[in-house]
Amino acid sequence: MAAGNLARYQAKRNFAVTPEPQEGGEPHPAALQFVIQKHWARRLHYDFRLELEGTMKSWAVPRGPSYDPADKRMAVHVEDHPISYNRFEGVIPPRQYGAGRVIIWDRGVWVPVGDPAEGYRAGKLKFELWGHKLRGRWTLVRMRARDERQDAWLLIKERDGLERKAGDFSVVDELPDSVARLPPPPSPTKRPHSAIAAEVPTAPRKRLPEALAPMLATLVDRPPDDPDAWIFEIKFDGYRILARISGGKARLFTRRGHDWTARLPHLVKALEALRLKPGWLDGEIVIQDEQGRTDFQALQNAFEAERTGRIAYHLFDLPHYDARDLTGVPLAQRRELLGSLLRDATFPLGFSGTFEAPPAQLVASACRLGLEGVIGKRRDGAYVSGRSREWIKLKCSQRQEFVIGGWTDPQGSRQGFGSLLLGVHAPGGDLTYVGRVGAGFTAASLAHLRTELQKLAVARRPFAGPTEQESRAHWVKPRLIAEVSFSSWTRTGRIRQGVFHGLRDDKPPAAIVREAPQVALGPDAEEPLPARLRVSHPERVIDRATGITKLEVVRHYARVGELMMAHLAHRPAAMLRAPQGVGRPTFFQKHFEEEPLDGWIKLDPALEPDHAPWAEIAGPEGLLSAAQMNVVEFHTWNALSTRIDRPDRMTFDLDPGAGVAWEAIREGAVLVKTLLEELGLVPFVKTSGGKGLHVVVPIRRLHGWEAVKGFSRAIVQHLAVTLPALFVAKSGAKNRVGKIFVDYLRNGFGATTVCAWSARARPGLGVSVPITWDELPALEGAAHWTIRNVDARLAVGDAPWKAYGSAARGLSAAMKRLGYRPPAEEE
Repeated sequence: MAAGNLARYQAKRNFAVTPEPQEGGEPHPAALQFVIQKHWARRLHYDFRLELEGTMKSWAVPRGPSYDPADKRMAVHVEDHPISYNRFEGVIPPRQYGAGRVIIWDRGVWVPVGDPAEGYRAGKLKFELWGHKLRGRWTLVRMRARDERQDAWLLIKERDGLERKAGDFSVVDELPDSVARLPPPPSPTKRPHSAIAAEVPTAPRKRLPEALAPMLATLVDRPPDDPDAWIFEIKFDGYRILARISGGKARLFTRRGHDWTARLPHLVKALEALRLKPGWLDGEIVIQDEQGRTDFQALQNAFEAERTGRIAYHLFDLPHYDARDLTGVPLAQRRELLGSLLRDATFPLGFSGTFEAPPAQLVASACRLGLEGVIGKRRDGAYVSGRSREWIKLKCSQRQEFVIGGWTDPQGSRQGFGSLLLGVHAPGGDLTYVGRVGAGFTAASLAHLRTELQKLAVARRPFAGPTEQESRAHWVKPRLIAEVSFSSWTRTGRIRQGVFHGLRDDKPPAAIVREAPQVALGPDAEEPLPARLRVSHPERVIDRATGITKLEVVRHYARVGELMMAHLAHRPAAMLRAPQGVGRPTFFQKHFEEEPLDGWIKLDPALEPDHAPWAEIAGPEGLLSAAQMNVVEFHTWNALSTRIDRPDRMTFDLDPGAGVAWEAIREGAVLVKTLLEELGLVPFVKTSGGKGLHVVVPIRRLHGWEAVKGFSRAIVQHLAVTLPALFVAKSGAKNRVGKIFVDYLRNGFGATTVCAWSARARPGLGVSVPITWDELPALEGAAHWTIRNVDARLAVGDAPWKAYGSAARGLSAAMKRLGYRPPAEEE
């Protein structure tokens, strides 16, 4: 029957000349397909095709579809086309039937209302469309008799809540480009949201958080060994955006927490039209070119020109919804619920589709199509803020961010500048020159960048070493970040064939290092551990929210051991043990009744005569033996065991009360820094790995515990009096509701603070990491790094604190400035 229906189609075409398919094509295994092709023939029109009875029933729609029910668009019924025509995109040669360019403007599946064959014969076909651009209920109705040479039908949008007035939105004008390179749109689901939501009973009830740090992917060198355990999506070349829905209103935030609601009003309107319950949605905003590729430069230009109407929002995760914390729910269930919520969504919203093919083939296909790469996500994975190996990225070419350190003069007719001089931060913190980029610029971007560069011009070179452009170079403060693709690295650490893609402002310059892909671990892969170490019950789950095992904790301490020793060496230490895992009873072990663990040193009992001896960690092997004994956290004193009566640092732990947003914690840390600097001290900052931040001040060992603790209390009291709306000087949960308690009690004799690079016994197992003050605005939470994503930070290491060793100051002058008098015996 299908072959007979194609007779008219085949008779009109010379298949020796035209690239159009002669026949063939497979029906969708579970639904009926539709395609709309934009066709530049003698006149531009849109070919609307519905799969039915083995072929594509076809109509030519001169003006294209409209979301306005008042627009009854003419649709001329033409000959049936083969199903294989769904994939046709190209140019029909001159003097051939329909000569001109053809693109796939939209495609997806359609769901008939009633019997489709009967409706087609009767001349009234009702249906739902599930495409990238067209959604909801539509009708095709015949207007002329069947015996005429061509049937004239009308294509009409029905009123279903998705309709839009023509004056407000024209789908053919707003979305002119091809969707051929996009993954298939989500298939229709008739399951109600409530039924899908009811299948996640393990999700705890939780008040919607005010802020959310996104989950980030780890760059790997190859696809995983267990691909069936993963889903794969396009790696969009855009900006990460999180949407918070509350009280029917939508707000949009960047990955750094900046509020972009006012910059993207059309996205806000579209989200609010869905009438979603309170929740957080995660996705990426992009602009696509005519081939369906995402174009970062076009996205940046749209913001600069304040013409953001073409920006689309592709959503791919749902961490919170309807008073439920879904972060611990498997990804597959989160995506099913998200897909059901977006099933009626149209541009500018979309659901990020997945590919069903071997990942190596997907990456190869993505590269051939000019895409940036592929993102892989574990089907059963939790949503964990920060970088994680549960999400991986496979890139087509080498591409990363670089710090701009200067520019060269233009040559010939070029305007603006010749090339940008680029750098990355070395493990020691110095900015290292890695080459230049002179391609990828437009006349507008050359002029704009030259203006920005001149604002930052300085006389001295910001790079630690010389460049090959010294005589032609102009230097700038290293504040701007360029995203650049390149073919490879040279043996001398330079990039080859760089192409500029745009400026980025979602990372601080201090965080830019040379990216190195990690080895993609298979399900049974192991990282090396000392041969003599025997880990009992390595499969024991320590954190139910993420599935992190005891073996992963041990491996973490194997990786960070050398870094931790700079913070642990010669200090009494305390350990938090979690034998039953996170969320179960834990206990501190501060003293040794028996011999200490391997790699630990029992300290002189005289240090604290009324207790059993303290111990200190002798080397990295001590961390591993402790982790084998179910230790998760390591804490240290503020003094060295060689001079235990004199502290060598003060620690201020910013502990937020209920209702304190992360932005306020960051602000509070900067205010603490400002006060300490006014007192003549040099503060450093690190994440706590838990809820707050730690401000650490190196001091000379000139005062005892009583004076140091008393002075730290006076500092906190001064903050509480000066800024009572933000700070409180009294501990206790009731005292700090909506405020930050700056915990000075860490500065007493025997008190401890979690060590840098230690994990925390909290869901997600955050890690305490030293940072620079410049990095603080980009920090996405106190648990920005976890044991699953901290690897990428190890190359930076302790570089943010490189000045710590020479920063110690005496406290006498600071005490005098604050008006604090230490105890008489310590003056």
